[in-house]
Amino acid sequence: MKTSLLSNLLDLLSPRQCEICDGRLAPEEPLLCASCMKELPVTPFRESPYDNDMARHFWGQFPIEKASAWVFFNSHSYISPLVYDPKYHSKREQGEMIGELIAQYHQPFHFFDDIDMIIPLPISMKRSWQRGYNQSNLLACGISRETGIIVDNEVVRRNTFVKSQTHLSPTERRENVRGAFQLTSEERIIGKHLLLVDDVVTTGATVIACAQELAKAKGVRISVLSAGFTKD
Repeated sequence: MKTSLLSNLLDLLSPRQCEICDGRLAPEEPLLCASCMKELPVTPFRESPYDNDMARHFWGQFPIEKASAWVFFNSHSYISPLVYDPKYHSKREQGEMIGELIAQYHQPFHFFDDIDMIIPLPISMKRSWQRGYNQSNLLACGISRETGIIVDNEVVRRNTFVKSQTHLSPTERRENVRGAFQLTSEERIIGKHLLLVDDVVTTGATVIACAQELAKAKGVRISVLSAGFTKD
């Protein structure tokens, strides 16, 4: 996220605001001011990606390698715009910037060193038409830009969308996504280590359903990375 003379001039003419506190951003601050960055409820998962609260959600469910999230997330917290604005308010550039920040947070701990491919968690065709994009793909593109790892949107697709997971119980969430995903290009991922990217992991039901479909390919290993993780 390098600054240029043009971006500095644009900042002078039309100052950018921090996405959390609405304070003016410095030219070298892409999305959040230094104060808000410092106060983010970041998770410690990058330090022990093979064994943490998030990884344990997935043990025994699919061939999980490691899991991590950038921040602890609550739907009513002050940081909720970071997730909801790209998802519901068409702030695509913000979504990609968050992906870059997620990557930068994890890179010092070599989280991406053995990843072969990034898979954004698919959304249904109906959702894609409504929003015009997939918010998980925005994150994935930002991560890819920082790491150089390719993004593949064609390996798995979501066939069904019954209802939003937001207000469902854990059991209802599992039932809601049962059979929702279909592996379409098995040969492209045989023997690969995949990074499945989602915006927020709560119960993990959607991630599990998608990962179990990906795991049908021989020799696949799967890691999970998200912007937010919701504590129980």
